[in-house]
Amino acid sequence: MTNDSRWARRKPVPSSKIPPGAAEEGRDASASRALLWSLVFAATLVIGVALAAWWFTRPDSQRNTNSDNTVDARRRDGFQRKPPHVNFRDITRESGIDFVHVNGATGEKLLPETMGGGVAFLDFDNDGDADLLFVNSNDWPHSGPGERSAPTMRLYRNDGRGHFEDATFGSGLDVTMYGMGVAVGDYDNDGWVDVFISALGRNRLFRNEQGKFVDVTDEAGVAGADTQWSTTSAFFDYDNDGLLDLLVCNYVVWSREYDRSRGFTLRGGGPAYGRPQEFSGTFPDLYRNNGNGTFTDVSQQSGVQVTDPARNAPAGKSLGLAIVDFDADGWLDVLVANDTVPNFLLHNRRDGTFQEVGRKFGVAYDAGGNPRGAMGIDTAWIRNDDSLGVAIGNFAEERTALYVSKEPGHPFTDEADASGLGDATDLELTFGVFFFDYDLDGRVDLLSANGHLEEDIHRVDPTMTYAQKPQLFWNAGSDQKTEFVHVGTEQTGDDFPVPLVGRGAAFADIDGDGDLDVVLTAVGGAPRLLRNEQKLGHHWVRFRLVGTTTNRDAIGAQVELHAAGNVQRRLVMPSRSYLSQVELPVTFGLGECERVEKVVVTWPDGTRQEFTDLTIDRLHVITQPGEAE
Repeated sequence: MTNDSRWARRKPVPSSKIPPGAAEEGRDASASRALLWSLVFAATLVIGVALAAWWFTRPDSQRNTNSDNTVDARRRDGFQRKPPHVNFRDITRESGIDFVHVNGATGEKLLPETMGGGVAFLDFDNDGDADLLFVNSNDWPHSGPGERSAPTMRLYRNDGRGHFEDATFGSGLDVTMYGMGVAVGDYDNDGWVDVFISALGRNRLFRNEQGKFVDVTDEAGVAGADTQWSTTSAFFDYDNDGLLDLLVCNYVVWSREYDRSRGFTLRGGGPAYGRPQEFSGTFPDLYRNNGNGTFTDVSQQSGVQVTDPARNAPAGKSLGLAIVDFDADGWLDVLVANDTVPNFLLHNRRDGTFQEVGRKFGVAYDAGGNPRGAMGIDTAWIRNDDSLGVAIGNFAEERTALYVSKEPGHPFTDEADASGLGDATDLELTFGVFFFDYDLDGRVDLLSANGHLEEDIHRVDPTMTYAQKPQLFWNAGSDQKTEFVHVGTEQTGDDFPVPLVGRGAAFADIDGDGDLDVVLTAVGGAPRLLRNEQKLGHHWVRFRLVGTTTNRDAIGAQVELHAAGNVQRRLVMPSRSYLSQVELPVTFGLGECERVEKVVVTWPDGTRQEFTDLTIDRLHVITQPGEAE
């Protein structure tokens, strides 16, 4: 069995050979057909010219503007803005981070070796700084760690200036497991952020007891099955009761014995990592928070477990997860990026259940109606209006998706090609993706972490590499010919485009200067911490929300900022990218604007607060009115 279709670029199918003697016998008939087709072509040309003249002279209101390749006159003829110079400097070593991810690879080519690399920014000690947690995988039981110590997760404490101290030992997180991803959230509303780790096998929940973590998996009831392969996860309040629930996505049904029995090979010989098409899909798990430290598994009755009706089997192979209220009804919905099967949009029906509507709303497939190898995912209001964008990182030659819904609750259209993301992401295999305003100009940009699965992919296709450059796309504005412009080395500095086998990606302001810094993880290798050293003079404002009658972290709250005639929106939602978590505070770039007209906070329970004349270039802590329960 080979994996040629998964690991190699698609080649054109050669045409059939002409049978001997067929050319002479068909020459006269070909001449007659040629004359006939010439007449048909001439008639078609005349009709085509007439139709084109009618199309381009008819009123604009009658034209179809829903195509992903539609570029209106303003974008086609407008001035093209250029990305500014913003240097991202690699400070990994000097900051004190010496973590190296362990995936256990010894040459057997076991599929989980390709998929780990979760990372989280979180303030675990409540000192106001963004600390770092790296999720580690493990050596395989049949091989062991050899002479070195067994790998564990690594927790680093930030000193507020972007220097990190290893705080793993004695933290309670110094445990060994085949970890995948991480979700953070204060599920017990005690003011200390808790940590959930997804894994191959048993998952783990750690309660934060004033900076020390205690494993409460068993009493909470969120371990999952010992044979599960869990990937992305998120804390969010799906039933609006003020308590953070937990959604855990699972990838495929996997065992070492089955994986090895398939005999996956590369074109030209040699072992290969397995194709996800060769493994059965799985269901996600949804746990409702009971408010007493325990959770109830409501996966079956909630509707999150989507079945493929043709096979009467689980439809998902989930790697990415995004939470957003896509129809603006005050209830959080769920987007799931699935590998080689249709993506999900789980619409919250406001009665404790979800309905899968991905096909109906246009996020399940590509423009040709095919599923893609989807990995990471993120959402944002990308045009400072009601346009909600969904970015999904896909497999090599499948391009990053940018699904856009112009109004709440309306269908999405993939605008990746029209916006500039298509060609620029064609060869990359993209895992982590997230939106953030890296230059603080008031428009959200896009970053992707890239890296292949096969170390020897260049032998199969010389145009591809195992380690790949991360990519940064600057949002030039929807009135520009290219909306998302690929940013080159001359604008980012030499450290940003250094190739790595990218997986997780997250952002936070690690040094308190207002701009957003980036961490990228590598499977089986060292991460990279990139400090944002922009010196554009752009203003900014940041908000950290504290819930009282809603969940303490205010996850699910929306912040709306009015300035310079624009309206920016941010959702408080740390679960983004691939297996990763960004910081809880939200950041708004203001560009050269020196005044915020107003800020509207909509809390998860629907209550609203409005603020005016807020000081810029600082972090504001906003506490929800009312007393905590």
